[in-house]
Amino acid sequence: MQVNDVYQHDFKFTQEEVNRFAEVTGDNNPVHTNAEYAAKSQFRKPIMHGMLGASLFSKVFGTLFPGEGTIYLKQNLNFLKPMYVDVNYEAIFTVKEVLVDKNRAVVETIIRNPEGFVCTSGEATIMNVDKIKKPAV
Repeated sequence: MQVNDVYQHDFKFTQEEVNRFAEVTGDNNPVHTNAEYAAKSQFRKPIMHGMLGASLFSKVFGTLFPGEGTIYLKQNLNFLKPMYVDVNYEAIFTVKEVLVDKNRAVVETIIRNPEGFVCTSGEATIMNVDKIKKPAV
């Protein structure tokens, strides 16, 4: 990993996945799971849990970029726009800082909707002993 490296990942979640997330976390707020209730809200239809969308970051770090062996150390998040089921979103990861001596990287994490608006933004600190290391001399 080097400063300014960018990784992009497209994803979407179904209502069934939102319902399972609600079940696992216990966050059964009807704005996420009840279309009739959500229709009366400012969102007009069910919205995804912000943390469900952000959970995609864990998948990417642990399996794709940088991948296996990554330890997720820290994350801050801003939920800026609602996210909806069955919509294609783009997660963008930009390496902002590499701390070679600690095998760590600071990565900007962003989710954009199809119109290009940022729905979720934040910054993560990750560690990977095998993939964030001093270059061979």
